[in-house]
Amino acid sequence: MLEVKNKIKRQIEILGLCLSQTYPSPLKTFDLADIFQVEELTIKRDLQELRSYGVDIHSERKRGISLSGVLPKNKLMELIHQYSAFSFNNEVAERSTSLLITKLGEKSLANMVILQKCIELHHIAIIDYEKESEELEFRREICPVLIFERDNYWRVLALNENILKQFHMNKIIEARMSFIEFKPVPKEKIEDIFKYSWRSWLGTDRFEIKLKFSSTWANRLKPKLLMETEKITENNDGSVIFETIVNSLDEVASWIVSKGTGIIVLEPDELKQKVVKIAKDTINNY
Repeated sequence: MLEVKNKIKRQIEILGLCLSQTYPSPLKTFDLADIFQVEELTIKRDLQELRSYGVDIHSERKRGISLSGVLPKNKLMELIHQYSAFSFNNEVAERSTSLLITKLGEKSLANMVILQKCIELHHIAIIDYEKESEELEFRREICPVLIFERDNYWRVLALNENILKQFHMNKIIEARMSFIEFKPVPKEKIEDIFKYSWRSWLGTDRFEIKLKFSSTWANRLKPKLLMETEKITENNDGSVIFETIVNSLDEVASWIVSKGTGIIVLEPDELKQKVVKIAKDTINNY
């Protein structure tokens, strides 16, 4: 079973590499054989199986490997779901994948493969990135350490200027592999960052919060685990006191306001002020 998974993963990576701009000239079968450390005949079989799967990919002696036509959205969805399941994600992220493909088309698969190969090989990635101002930043160097899905978006966690940051993959217009190695980030450090993430924000700050949920909200939340570090105390009236540690008060405040009535901030005061400000700003829009 593992051999089959490795084969399918390799075939999708072949497709992703051929769609990317990492290599200055079209790849040939012997190039791929060297990249994946397999026989050239294995690569030729991979191309044949990709064609049987509905991918019009061919190898020509002078032109190298190329695709005819554009991959349809449903095919890209299937490929990305398979690749993410084999590489880094056990869940099907339907909406995140759909948004990614709608924005980037075939580049969605190419970028995902390039970034994952950079993660596995510890190679610096060079990306063209769309900033919040919608300006494009070209040839930004990052050290990708993890691809993950959160809050309807595919994201990549990466070292940038010695700080761990997250990048929206929808905003990575192009990703290329540099072949320059970087020092891997310890697994424990990555796990610690996610441990205190409320929804999507990843940072090193730590804030202790205490909330009171009404009985209605308590019944909704009891079957769920919001945070790994959470502590829940039940009250006689059916409400609960929820305590945990988070890395962003802004994100928690936005979440509280979005839920409406039934959630009261007990601590800290800074979180109370942020909730009030967001609520007032929202009301002023109407």
